[in-house]
Amino acid sequence: MLAFRQATPQGAPRGTLLCLHGYPQSSAMWEALLDRAAHAGWRAVAPDLPAFGASAPDPPHTWERMVDAVARFHEEAGLGPVALCVHDWGGLIGLRWACDHPDDVTALIISGTGFFSDGRWHGFAEAMRSDGQGEELIAGITHASFGQMLAALVPNLPQGTADEYFKAFDGPERRRAHLELYRSGDFEKLRPYEGRLAALGVPTLLLWGAGDPFAPVGGARRFEREIPGARLEVLDELGHFAFDEDPERTAAIVVAFLDDVA
Repeated sequence: MLAFRQATPQGAPRGTLLCLHGYPQSSAMWEALLDRAAHAGWRAVAPDLPAFGASAPDPPHTWERMVDAVARFHEEAGLGPVALCVHDWGGLIGLRWACDHPDDVTALIISGTGFFSDGRWHGFAEAMRSDGQGEELIAGITHASFGQMLAALVPNLPQGTADEYFKAFDGPERRRAHLELYRSGDFEKLRPYEGRLAALGVPTLLLWGAGDPFAPVGGARRFEREIPGARLEVLDELGHFAFDEDPERTAAIVVAFLDDVA
């Protein structure tokens, strides 16, 4: 089973919150949310996807295999119906899983991601998808350069978090996993999923950093139009890594939403 972090309430849980991390993160991004959700009565669970964090590689590390890994984890952990919280690649993976398992989803929290068949990759992703350029890019990432990159994106990154995230670069097999994931990510694969998020009919929170350069807020507004009743929260001073930039504030917003829809 995938490695995971978990926080549990004192008594019987009000429900289960399943959190799926983005790239190049791990379950460590959710620590504040897991703790706050548990204090509010929720069982809160966050796995490390294969080859990220403490989870072992499990090739091939394609989009489809990641969705399968989430399905296996959900079953093996006995999670039952969940409120699903996703970010970045965790959205592309987790929302496919949600559409394929509609009876297992009670609510959605979507942040900094897309789920559109006409989507376009940003510059970094295009480089990762390019033969040769991707290999050169991934091979050149050192612990120091990775830390500097994260510090530029998230100036107040909690101490030790960069070390947790760098576990995804520990060895050539894990580094190859990054390229496999990005190169399997053809947006046309989402064509069969058009309209299926709306068809879930579950309460949905869209939590976005206004300055997100990787998943601009226009995508959040598109989700808002396409999912009936979706709530949009745009945080003006935050960017793509909102849960790392202000973990307490983002956790409070998610838990308040869960309180409203429980």
